Amino acid sequence: MAARTYPISLLFFVVLLHAARFGESESFIGVNYGQVADNLPPPPATAKLLQSTSIQKVMTSNDQNLMSQLLPAMQNVQNALNAVSLGDKIKVSTVHSMGVLKTSEPPSTGSFHPSLSDLLKGLLGFNNGTGSPFAINPYPYFAYRSDPRPETLAFCLFQPNAGRFDSNTKIKYMNMFDAQVDAVHSALNSMGFKNVEIVVAETGWPYKGDSNEVAPSVENAKAYNGNLIAHLRSMVGTPLMPGKSVDTYLFALYDEDLKPGPASERAFGLFKTDLSMNYDVGLSKSSQTPATPKTPVSPSPKPKKGGLWCVPKSGVSDSQLQANLDYACGHGIDCGPIQPGGPCFEPNTVASHAAYAMNLFYQNSDRNPWNCDFSQTATLSSDNPSYKNCIYPSGSS
Repeated sequence: MAARTYPISLLFFVVLLHAARFGESESFIGVNYGQVADNLPPPPATAKLLQSTSIQKVMTSNDQNLMSQLLPAMQNVQNALNAVSLGDKIKVSTVHSMGVLKTSEPPSTGSFHPSLSDLLKGLLGFNNGTGSPFAINPYPYFAYRSDPRPETLAFCLFQPNAGRFDSNTKIKYMNMFDAQVDAVHSALNSMGFKNVEIVVAETGWPYKGDSNEVAPSVENAKAYNGNLIAHLRSMVGTPLMPGKSVDTYLFALYDEDLKPGPASERAFGLFKTDLSMNYDVGLSKSSQTPATPKTPVSPSPKPKKGGLWCVPKSGVSDSQLQANLDYACGHGIDCGPIQPGGPCFEPNTVASHAAYAMNLFYQNSDRNPWNCDFSQTATLSSDNPSYKNCIYPSGSS
């Protein structure tokens, strides 16, 4: 990934049909079709593979240009598209690494490098004028690699964690992806382009690496990509852009065996070149269960009239339940009923409070079975856990 650590990436590409999608009430997941390899299957085989998945679009271009040539090149392409009446259907943009940010923590302080100010103002003016997106490459993987603590890993993998508090906005972030995207949103806002849409052009996690690499593993890759997909499909958005789909391209369709660097650079592929899966993240149309770090939760039909509640499994430790409680309440659900004076405050135990919050998180997440996982510590039950005046919501509530 050495190419992704430059202050600004020099990738130039065309984003198809994004103008018609902005503001739609559905999630969008694409995939990068990297071609730094000599063993890729023929295009017809890849096309057939894509038809068997829920992947909606593929990004392929990867041409390098000088930074000073980016804006003129984009304008030339846009003019050509306008000339054939395609300017409103095909949007031109360029991809940027997270290195364009001078600050990103906390997300509310996100700002661009002053040395890139003039260049970015020109590019963002183009994006704003044509309705094209500002494309970025957030990689929580690299954040964990530079800070390999267990709490950082959980934060990067969308797993229960204590969260990170932004004192400026009073928002507790529960995953690195949202924090990185919101940092870019803040940077756009500070430069006067808050209405320019953000597209995630690349993000992913390697499933293997060299013996001295701590981050890559099948479990981590499956957890990151699977939980990211579930997060995107939930339409919850980010704390600064709630309820809004962030169009996202996963990296990558296949491994790229000719990439230089550590082994992890050649292990981002979702699929093998024989078209089988390296691991299942729920993209196959035949796959009924989204990915989770270990054994996925068994799929259940989404109830229309209640009947299912998300409850902790027996034997789960209080420390894990506290993490689940913090995670659920940190995602915007109403935890007032388990506060002092609330109908569900008693019994005043971590187990009781976590059970209420975990169920409410599941119910508010459209009752998707993967939202009742909590790192394998929760399960769906048809037994109503409500008691006295403490009512556990269900599909019919």
